Amino acid sequence: MTAPIVKAEMLIRKPPAEVFNAFADPAVTTKFWFTKSSGKLEAGKRVRWEWEMYGVGDDADVKEIEPNKRIVFEWSFPKSNMVEMMFAPHAKGTLVTITNSGLRGADVIAEALDLTQGWNLVLAAAKAWLELRADLDIVADSGADHIVPSWEGRR
Repeated sequence: MTAPIVKAEMLIRKPPAEVFNAFADPAVTTKFWFTKSSGKLEAGKRVRWEWEMYGVGDDADVKEIEPNKRIVFEWSFPKSNMVEMMFAPHAKGTLVTITNSGLRGADVIAEALDLTQGWNLVLAAAKAWLELRADLDIVADSGADHIVPSWEGRR
């Protein structure tokens, strides 16, 4: 069986530089995704992200950065895998595409489904923050009962 590749996509009605920055700069990202970060995303750098409402965190190793266009990182949620974020100019703003690959293990289908939902929620939360400056608590309120047990050992 070929491992599934997760893909999520969302139009955000803001320019690519602003949307890219929202994912690269934790001063903005903490408004809609994680609550704490050890620093900005830079190629070759490891950052620590924390979701304080769950008491968990994870490390991301930033592999590539193309300003305003692309972010690639490897992280271990729930197992080591690769994430590519693309920021494409669109007539109405920026088309953000997140591709998550390298999934493996016995529960790879369940993992792919969880990641698909998760990335779509992150994109919706980013859209709400960037377009409306609305913090909808999407990440905080989505599936807290099932997320935390799968993160055991990441505290």
